[in-house]
Amino acid sequence: MKILDQSHEPQDTETQRSKLNELSRRVIGLCLEVHRELGPGLLESAYEEALAYEFTRAGLVFERQRETPLLYKGVKLNCGYRLDFLVEGELILELKAVNELLPVHHAQLLTYLKLERRSLGLIINFNLPMLKDGIRRVVAGDLFKDTKPACTDFGQLALLLCALVSLWFKTNL
Repeated sequence: MKILDQSHEPQDTETQRSKLNELSRRVIGLCLEVHRELGPGLLESAYEEALAYEFTRAGLVFERQRETPLLYKGVKLNCGYRLDFLVEGELILELKAVNELLPVHHAQLLTYLKLERRSLGLIINFNLPMLKDGIRRVVAGDLFKDTKPACTDFGQLALLLCALVSLWFKTNL
């Protein structure tokens, strides 16, 4: 299966996944650097400034506070949606400085991914002693869907259970 990236050059699914995974690793590494230097407890805007500095030093192309319109019945509506960062035209980064991440934060990033037709985003909550506890990966679309059939299919599970019960009765009678 071929997928078009931003430059409209065809890439296979595995290549695109690898590219996004590597980009997310680099971005997480830079977030860790910012957190090591600043620690928790600052406003989100402070982490945003420091991260923009680190992205520039790392040579990453990014857009900051990018406006994202909502398309409604063919009309673009400016509803005030803004991405904290769009990195390399692919990865959406949503920064937080809160006591805990809530389901609404996940929903917010998922909405941005859908509006922007992107596959991968990260929520980074800097307000924790250990940043690794504040990193959430959010995917949308088919790019990261598992292509292998699910082993937990209820029908197959029921058949297996019936076979085991039948076998148990045969050996214990």
